[in-house]
Amino acid sequence: MTTGTTPAPTGTTPAPTGTTGASADHPHRSEPAVRPYQNYVYAYPHKTAYRPLPPADAALRTLWADEPKDALSLYFHIPFCEVRCGFCNLFTRIGAPDGLTTAYLDALERQATAVREALGDGAGFANAAFGGGTPTFLTAAELERLCDLAEHRLGADLTAIPLSVEASPATATADRLAVLAARGTTRLSLGVQSFVDAEARSAVRPQRRQDVEAALGRIRDAGIPVLNIDLIYGIDGQTEESWRRSLDAALAWRPEELYLYPLYVRPLTGLGRHHAGAATAHPESDADWDERRLRLYRRGRDHLLAHGYEQVSMRMFRRTDAPDTGAGDYACQTDGMVGLGCGARSYTSELHYSFDYAVDMRQIRRIVDDYTARGTDGFRHADFGRHMDAEEARRRHLLQSLLQAEGLPAEDYRARFGTSATEDFAAEFDRFAARGWLDDSVAPGILRLSPEGLAHSDALGPELFSAAVREHMATYETK
Repeated sequence: MTTGTTPAPTGTTPAPTGTTGASADHPHRSEPAVRPYQNYVYAYPHKTAYRPLPPADAALRTLWADEPKDALSLYFHIPFCEVRCGFCNLFTRIGAPDGLTTAYLDALERQATAVREALGDGAGFANAAFGGGTPTFLTAAELERLCDLAEHRLGADLTAIPLSVEASPATATADRLAVLAARGTTRLSLGVQSFVDAEARSAVRPQRRQDVEAALGRIRDAGIPVLNIDLIYGIDGQTEESWRRSLDAALAWRPEELYLYPLYVRPLTGLGRHHAGAATAHPESDADWDERRLRLYRRGRDHLLAHGYEQVSMRMFRRTDAPDTGAGDYACQTDGMVGLGCGARSYTSELHYSFDYAVDMRQIRRIVDDYTARGTDGFRHADFGRHMDAEEARRRHLLQSLLQAEGLPAEDYRARFGTSATEDFAAEFDRFAARGWLDDSVAPGILRLSPEGLAHSDALGPELFSAAVREHMATYETK
């Protein structure tokens, strides 16, 4: 599993509030606060807030009829991985029986045909990404076919737009990388998680550092302009010293981007089952684990800032002298998102939609099998989704903007919605200010998080969820 563009573990219900007392950044201040790690908000609303859609009300041609289509985002989801990491709750299955990847690509072709018909003439794409799962689970020839689907079936010129692809060390082979480089890939995201073998084993990610280093060498040899490396902090047995060793090992490759993810332990994952069976023997309380993750985050942040990186969000760091390929942080949350594959989301201005969602491996296999069995007509409507009213659009825009280090120009919000963000969300902004999460030192009119606010992004984000989304997430039946 990789996490750079279709990022990693996401919860389904907000954690309870509590108190944290003094922090490392404010050692003399004690005040009520939320737990810092609740939900990784990379998409709002989360799929657990989606519900079945009547096919008659969700015809793709109708959904896209009045949408701007000249600068769409394209996403292909490949649900296969060679192994499933212990922390992973993404929609992915282990391996593929003979013929399944071919059947999946056949289904992608049928879906692409239906989607292109629904989009109609004049549709164009401004960026693209292949995620999963692990797209490089596909063979070099299958990756060629995937690129052909994007170009010939959907009309996306991959050599003219930013293209981001996720990979794992074991599947970042020279032949696959050569295909991706030749077809226009501008960004390759490698899920490493740790350069310390013992930590990788603890996270149930079997890999050896020497294999990771070899994969990084092949990626650099392929000449793809932007390399991103994913690392995880909070793994059992991880110390500040071992965390720094992983950071330095990554920095030795001078990646253009680095993502630092906190470890989450979610239901139905390998680590979730392990912790549930050994909860009383776990040596670390939730509060201690929270504090250790915060401490490791701050050490990692400061280390990268001192080595020529700028902070883009809580997780993302970009080298200040990195080439500008236009790829940046792949905008997977913008309206006008066209997702293909059984784990992909699509976004219009009024509806977010996808196929069924699951974490349990048997359920995932069922959904993949259903996807590959569909004919073209089966892809002409949306299955699951959530309608986006004006309030949800405001919340989503605020989440997208405020969780970025550069913040939100207040006038941009007013121009889009005709109202003030601080008035629409007055209670939330009052709470954030009281906790020291807002930075009032920047130019007037910029709503920006303080360093401590960015550190608490996974607590701040869920506080902006609507009551309706919270209710649907809470009543979702995990499967």
